[in-house]
Amino acid sequence: MSKLSGKVAIVTGASKGIGAGIAKALAAEGAAVVVNYASSKTGADKVVAAITDAGGKAVAVQGDVSRKADAQAIVDAAINQFGQLDILVNNSGVYEFATIEEITEEHFHRLFNINVLGTLLTTQAAVHHLSAGSSIINISSVASRLTLPASAVYSGTKGAIDVITGSLARELGPKQIRVNAINPGLVETEGTQSAGVSGSDMEKSIIAQTPLGRTGQIQDIAPVAVFLASDDSRWVTGETLITSGGLR
Repeated sequence: MSKLSGKVAIVTGASKGIGAGIAKALAAEGAAVVVNYASSKTGADKVVAAITDAGGKAVAVQGDVSRKADAQAIVDAAINQFGQLDILVNNSGVYEFATIEEITEEHFHRLFNINVLGTLLTTQAAVHHLSAGSSIINISSVASRLTLPASAVYSGTKGAIDVITGSLARELGPKQIRVNAINPGLVETEGTQSAGVSGSDMEKSIIAQTPLGRTGQIQDIAPVAVFLASDDSRWVTGETLITSGGLR
């Protein structure tokens, strides 16, 4: 039997990149998946099609996780469509780099509203439906430890996610709900390509500091999410799993 048969998952920000990879991996293990997207309906529909074409169950649901009503609507869609909720992957996030001279209020609030507030609002909406054995997985970043130049705001959001993960693990532990974070290193996605990171001096520098000597791929991250979503990790909570090829 597949590891996640009979389970229902929400993956936020799943229209591309790491989120899309996680959604497909959870579905491949038997979970029905709500593929959330903020703006790319086309991307989300492609993920859903890939899942259903492979015999899985999935539905695309639009919503901005930084808005309470949208976060609630995403969770409601899972309950209405599949009748339950067992796994929440808080993957929605944006990254922008800015020096201290370049930081603006707009930059700060955009990153913190999506990366941090969005995680809290979606979890708040989901927790009423999660039962014993459920799993919350927050996608953080090794940036919370590397603290790269010009990343004060972005790294700050990921540091906040790491702390939130530990706090919620203690708060929800008595309900037997596990809360963990995945901290990827540099992963090759559509986002890194469009941001000009792929092939840049920054990428070369990060690869040089990575013991395994390469950038990450989506397939390096998705199986870790499957592990945290499944009963294989039933004794794991409050952890930040650094998945970075040794970069730290």
